[in-house]
Amino acid sequence: MVGSVSFFFGGVINAAAQNIAMLIIGRILLGVGIGFGNQAVPLYLSEIAPYKIRGAVNQLFQLTTCLGILVADVVNYFTEKIHPWGWRLSLGLAVVPATLIFVGGFFLPETPNSLVEQGRLDEARKILEKVRGTPKVDAEFEDLKEASEAARAVKNPFRNLLKPRNRPQLIIGALGIPAFQQLTGQNSILFYAPVIFQSLGFGSGASLYASIITGSMLVVGALVSMSVVDRLGRRFLFIEAGIQMIGSMIIVTVTLALKFGHGETLSKGVAALLVVMICLFVVAFGWSWGPLGWLVPSELFPLEMRSAGQSVVVCVNLFFTAAIAQCFLAALCHLRYGVFILFAGLILIMSIFIILLLPETKQVPIEEISQLFEKHWYWKHIVSKDVELVQRHQKQQQQEAKTAAAV
Repeated sequence: MVGSVSFFFGGVINAAAQNIAMLIIGRILLGVGIGFGNQAVPLYLSEIAPYKIRGAVNQLFQLTTCLGILVADVVNYFTEKIHPWGWRLSLGLAVVPATLIFVGGFFLPETPNSLVEQGRLDEARKILEKVRGTPKVDAEFEDLKEASEAARAVKNPFRNLLKPRNRPQLIIGALGIPAFQQLTGQNSILFYAPVIFQSLGFGSGASLYASIITGSMLVVGALVSMSVVDRLGRRFLFIEAGIQMIGSMIIVTVTLALKFGHGETLSKGVAALLVVMICLFVVAFGWSWGPLGWLVPSELFPLEMRSAGQSVVVCVNLFFTAAIAQCFLAALCHLRYGVFILFAGLILIMSIFIILLLPETKQVPIEEISQLFEKHWYWKHIVSKDVELVQRHQKQQQQEAKTAAAV
């Protein structure tokens, strides 16, 4: 709700802008609003969803984001025809989703995890029973209370991120995935889709129309991801999409090298091929790095670090978003079609990163995901160096031995 207020005033200032300074201030306020939303929504969905469908529920965030991008593309297509104030209407319409978010916030319940952390146990159990649709939530409620007790013992969650037992979450969830999500080049393609398509020979109106097509591909990708992520798993979608995205970028690079390299203009057939390849790239991102870039980090962190970890995720993601947005046009001018092979190389690196370092988290209760790293071929050697974790396991083993002896 706080973010929606910032978003609202950002839209108002941009719509009324009389100079560049007002546009910058409005854009900053919009960015602050986006930061609040990116911090809160993935965590909320991960905590409120049953673990068996956590992936699909969490990806509602990406689906609605993609729908928002598509709506923005359609709005831009029509407002571009309104002179001279169409751009003000386009920017000012940001107040509509901001208002919906603010009003909707009054009707959202707190998550059981949050209520347990606040010591409101009765409310937490009622909410848990309500969202699960059954009063049989004893085991899950006990897990929440145990996780909350562990969270209270942590005095500095940001410092706790650096401990060996949390190293996998830090490297994969807080740093690797949010950075790699932007290094796919997807947002650069979306930011500058009109410029790219104009450079491929489309007119200004046609380039905006092509942007609507890519936005539609994002929605299709998000829908596919929602339907299969809890069956096929996160790793499968990452790896399959990596292959598809690399192939698409290679074809785009080779085609442009053969045509532009000899000073030829693009025929309609070649331009259509390039649009198809870009759409294949976008739809693959739409069912992999787009939604999973938010889902996976939100489910990796244990409760005691979840808020701190997600804040790092958002900061890293937005930092690389801004950096890539600033650098992409310069890279496109200097490298020309070579920029696409650069992205293909980066996607290869991040696909290897996923194959080697990310365990499968599908249908694993969020409170048990940390245990996956204790069995992982690489991370178990890092996690086992954590003294507190070793002591905790020893106490559990002693307690289990006493219980067995008593029986």
